[in-house]
Amino acid sequence: MPMTTELQRKQAAKKFAQKWAGRGYEKGDTASFWLELLRDVIGMEDVTTNVRFESSTTDRGYIDVTIRDAKTVVEQKSLGVDLDKPEPRQGTMVTPFEQAKRYADSLRNSERPDTIIVCDFKYFRIHDLDTEQPAKSYEQFTLDELPEQLHLLDFLVDPQLARRRRETKVSLDAGALIGKLYDLVRKQYLDPDSPESQHSLNVLCVRLVFLLFAEDAGLFRKDAFYRYLKPIPGDRARGALKELFAYLKTPNDERDPYASDALKEFPYVNGGLFEADVEIPSLNQEIVDFLLDGVSEGTDWSQISPTVFGGVFESTLNPETRRSGGMHYTSPENIHRVIGPLFLDGLKAELESILSDNSLGQRARRNRLNAFHDKIAGLTFFETFMPRRIQTRANYDLAA
Repeated sequence: MPMTTELQRKQAAKKFAQKWAGRGYEKGDTASFWLELLRDVIGMEDVTTNVRFESSTTDRGYIDVTIRDAKTVVEQKSLGVDLDKPEPRQGTMVTPFEQAKRYADSLRNSERPDTIIVCDFKYFRIHDLDTEQPAKSYEQFTLDELPEQLHLLDFLVDPQLARRRRETKVSLDAGALIGKLYDLVRKQYLDPDSPESQHSLNVLCVRLVFLLFAEDAGLFRKDAFYRYLKPIPGDRARGALKELFAYLKTPNDERDPYASDALKEFPYVNGGLFEADVEIPSLNQEIVDFLLDGVSEGTDWSQISPTVFGGVFESTLNPETRRSGGMHYTSPENIHRVIGPLFLDGLKAELESILSDNSLGQRARRNRLNAFHDKIAGLTFFETFMPRRIQTRANYDLAA
């Protein structure tokens, strides 16, 4: 729970400083230290999903802590390590800051940090990379000073609020676009109110949304779907989609070696999404232009909140909601009020216990994390609910 008053924050910081005074080992304590600091003191929500530990880089190194929303990386050292003294890393003598900067520079532009924090469990150094000499111009405070210097770390949680607002807006806008696309395609069916046509339309929309997300999120090559469909006239788009869906469900070793270069950009997609044959109506240029220029090009689908968009999307595909002219979604806060105590809180606690268990060595921790990954991937949740007298049931598979 986030701290609600400045007094509570200072009390939590004082308690944290007392607990960690005089201790701290890089390999064994980093995860515990930062999990407790971010969650219990600073007030970060969902810390185990917002923060990464030991992220590998192309520079053959590992970033100790990555706080993605805040565009911040942490180079953590053991207590007593001289933060100004160069050490050998990959054949080069570098200071802790220089080591972190090297790792940061090896990341893709979209993943590079704006801030580097160097810490030895006693001293915190905050380096703003948007300065002329970030290695020398930094803000420093000690663990004992944490209660009075908390404001210097507030930037770590503020981006969460901005991200949530941005994701909600983008998700609602995307839901409205899919709703318009749904209406345009629905008019092309010979019998749009038949159960078979409604099912086919829903599956088609799900597939199109997956393709839009996949090309923006890096699952496909950038703009692969856009480039595939853009040169094709509207009256031939139906055949092009059928050909693409068939190609996506074909394993690599069974694919046509003479397929077009445009098709070869798409990897095999398992899981059954493209397995079944569905009714695809004849399309026209208006629909294709709207799909590509309005829905694909106009939205960054990688920025969409799954919880918000999922509710809006389900509302779009619900005939009862469509007839009522409404579009509804359940807020993430209300969703978590239900799924938190049912299963999510327990899973988060289990993950946090693995990350913060000081008795685990690096190999043992990795084995525990792999086992936890397999556990999550094997979970299935069956949901039954009855909105507006329409009973809907869905299976949800959690896959890491």
